Amino acid sequence: MNPSAAPRHRRSRRDWLVDTAMFVLAAAFAFSMSLDRLDTAPLPPAWLFLLDQVAGALGCAALWLRRRWPVGLAVTLVALGAVFEMVAGPMLAALFSVAVHRRPRTSGAVFGLGVLASLLFTWLRPEPAEPPLVMFTLGLALQGAAAGWGLFVHHRRRLVLAQRDREARMETEARLRAEQAQHQVRDAIAREIHDVLGHRLSLLSVHAGALEFNPGADPADVARAARVIRESAHQALQDLREVIGVLRAPAGEPSAPTRPGLPTLADLRELVAESDRAGMRVELCDDLGSEETVPERVSRTAYRVVQEALTNARKHAPGAGVRVRVSGASGEGLTVEVVNDAPADIGRDAGSGGGHGLAGLAERVTLTGGRLEHGPMDGPVNGGVGGGPGGWRVRAWLPWPA
Repeated sequence: MNPSAAPRHRRSRRDWLVDTAMFVLAAAFAFSMSLDRLDTAPLPPAWLFLLDQVAGALGCAALWLRRRWPVGLAVTLVALGAVFEMVAGPMLAALFSVAVHRRPRTSGAVFGLGVLASLLFTWLRPEPAEPPLVMFTLGLALQGAAAGWGLFVHHRRRLVLAQRDREARMETEARLRAEQAQHQVRDAIAREIHDVLGHRLSLLSVHAGALEFNPGADPADVARAARVIRESAHQALQDLREVIGVLRAPAGEPSAPTRPGLPTLADLRELVAESDRAGMRVELCDDLGSEETVPERVSRTAYRVVQEALTNARKHAPGAGVRVRVSGASGEGLTVEVVNDAPADIGRDAGSGGGHGLAGLAERVTLTGGRLEHGPMDGPVNGGVGGGPGGWRVRAWLPWPA
């Protein structure tokens, strides 16, 4: 066996039943025509009648090949039908097969050949008792019925296949949407946990580092630092529970951008106070007229910008002064700018680090329709909050609808 040869299509049980039914119907049609011819007078010549019988039998037997060569078989039977009347049954079955398995254009061409064959048969073998127009109309009606039925089956199968294909595409799209939603949820969880734990753990690191490098500190200072560590750890757990609770909210409840419980600009002074208690020198300049008018999602994003910037300043610029400025108005947008001076340890790069927090922050700002800028400071910033060589600036603009 040649492995490159295409495998032949095996008939299913349904195919065998259909093919058998087509053969039986065609044979019955030819047999009824033979009986009708025997009852009419005058009979055709014996040799022609015998050829009619042979052509009809061969045509019925050839129907078993209609699935492999539907067009060739139909053209052959149409050509024979122009001369032999007993081929009419197999010819109608062949026309039906072409209409089912081939394009409508091909079916129309074969049907047109059938119409010409009917005209030729009416001219070659006229019926003495019937007008030629009646015989031609009868043949045209039978061929039209066979071709029309086949076209109906053809289009119905195409509709079924199109429906299955559409259902498969819808299932694939639904799966892709579900996967995309899972990725979005994971990204949201990652951003929230990074923002919350990054800030709290950096505070823990500062106070724990102070205890480690100053073991002979006053017991009161040690107790105070230990209390701050305990409170920060407890607050980190509380924040983490709130984040997970919001992100796992059941369907129908408000989602994370609209549910209360997560920090906003109203908690900005407490955030600055925590940084002050950790030993940072943070200056806050709040130029907002009214914090309550800021949309909650924008207010929460602004808080996260300041939180991430303070965390980075605490990690990469220890001992440096930090200035935070929040300004804007309804209809103009909200501007958040955080600038830190050069780190006290000059050998340390203020911009070092993985940058994952800033990348996630930029994505968060973009989702709200804003933009984020960050980079090293080469000199004072006009209209900004100060800064100088060696410092770092994070600036975000967020939309604030009127």
